[in-house]
Amino acid sequence: MDERMLTFGLFIGFVLITLGITVRARADTKGADDFYAGGRMLSGPRNGIALAGDYMSAASFLGIAGIIALSGYDGLLYSIGFLVAWVVTLPLVELMRNTGRFTMGDVLSRGIRGQARVRTAAVVSTVTVSVFYLLAQMVGAGALVSLLLGIHEGRRFLGMSADTARTATIVAVGVLMICYVMFGGMKATTWVQIIKAVLLMAGGVVLTALVLARFGFDVGGLLGSAADASGKGADFLRPGQKYGQDVPGDTYRTMVNKLDFISLALALVLGTAGLPHIVNRFFTVPDARAARTSVSWAIGLVGGFYLMTLVLGFGAAALVGRRAIVEQDPSGNTAAPQLARAVGEHIGGRVGGEVLLAFIGAVAFATILAVVSGLVLASATSLAHDGFGQVLMLGRPRESQEVAVAKVASFLVGSVAIVLAVVAKNVNVAFLVALAFAMAASANLPAIVLSLFWRRFNAGGVVAGVYGGLAASLVLVLLSPVVSGKVDPVTGESQSLFPTGVDFHLFPLENPGLVSIPIGFLCAVVGTFATRRKADPAQYDDLAVRALTGAGSH
Repeated sequence: MDERMLTFGLFIGFVLITLGITVRARADTKGADDFYAGGRMLSGPRNGIALAGDYMSAASFLGIAGIIALSGYDGLLYSIGFLVAWVVTLPLVELMRNTGRFTMGDVLSRGIRGQARVRTAAVVSTVTVSVFYLLAQMVGAGALVSLLLGIHEGRRFLGMSADTARTATIVAVGVLMICYVMFGGMKATTWVQIIKAVLLMAGGVVLTALVLARFGFDVGGLLGSAADASGKGADFLRPGQKYGQDVPGDTYRTMVNKLDFISLALALVLGTAGLPHIVNRFFTVPDARAARTSVSWAIGLVGGFYLMTLVLGFGAAALVGRRAIVEQDPSGNTAAPQLARAVGEHIGGRVGGEVLLAFIGAVAFATILAVVSGLVLASATSLAHDGFGQVLMLGRPRESQEVAVAKVASFLVGSVAIVLAVVAKNVNVAFLVALAFAMAASANLPAIVLSLFWRRFNAGGVVAGVYGGLAASLVLVLLSPVVSGKVDPVTGESQSLFPTGVDFHLFPLENPGLVSIPIGFLCAVVGTFATRRKADPAQYDDLAVRALTGAGSH
């Protein structure tokens, strides 16, 4: 049995099922409410499962397990950070749902004069953040298919070379996400995310149970074996292997490492509430109570999943080993699939290993498809509703016009993402995910929080905060070691986007959150006071009543 064909077959099966759902959803999608928000009829539990599916990306499933397998304790930052982020998101959920209709632009413009500028800024921010996140997922899909299907240089699959297969995967993922969004809108995207969430949780539970069973369900034994196999001993279970490292004799470098750790944590924790595709999902439920129920379900599923990533990460370290993980992928992204093969072979020999590997590979593909669909839908909704409907058509478009523009926007955004992802298919994309969170926290979160809680906040503040936060995060990353100047002290190879010898980095931190988030808030405050036209107190009072009670909300 060829595990590559089995993985490919399972993936094709998932695609056919989801395309069938898209065709069914198309028949039930009549107007803007259906296309943008699934008719606002999703129950709390159903939306919560979809929300978890929207949030748990391939980076979560593969990346976190890999980081834990290679860095031990420090890998927990991602598991904890992504989960704690919901503590920030929870208080804002009901307020955003009550004040918006379809998009973040609705929330920011409610009760503020100068809506055209505000909505334009919201469109720019939504599309920018979504595209960065989208690129990371699509380029990751290309790399993932090569690894899981065993396509390396000199080896072919279905007649394609490794480079061609990677490009074909990116294009295929892009075409599928365009189909999901253009033809099924939010209803199709929701069901894709629900199916993906169920598969992901099922895969996680099976792997977790099998790993724990290998150690007699003794977590201490698992951790001890992981530490022994890591080559680092007890230090593997202590902080400092990857983040916040102490550099003997170099106080500056030690301080920078500590600050970089804090910066990454801030971006992860504060970024979720500003991610456009997460914000949009709260408009799919009929009332604020269902929104709160959605978050409760999402927190339960996300929390359970990230607890399982701890077992998967340490299990990979113990059962696969650091050397085997790094040989397959230096960043550790294939630790979970390698673990699946190892535990599967222990139970059912080579066939068992191939079957479990194929299932986990198909789940990873499903994860990517679900997340990219949500991101494209968020961008298309903002372009059509905010840009076309509220700015160009002055808030008086026909529903059929808006939906038609949204479908065209889905095609355009998806096409641009495909082209950019193909061009950047060989680029290290880890920084794109962290940057998307940093941009969301720097540009969107300040504007959302201040529009909900500051009476004086006005259009000038929104525009300055959004553009200031976006610009700060982008510029700081361009000037950071992620882009140039970072060299492996052992091998001398470049760990930046640019090769060794190119160094123009001026900003020492790899994640801009620690600086760009305060800049976003500062720009919003300065922009507010620099604008002569003050906010309308009556409109703010209406906003406050709507946010707190849900009276008059859609």
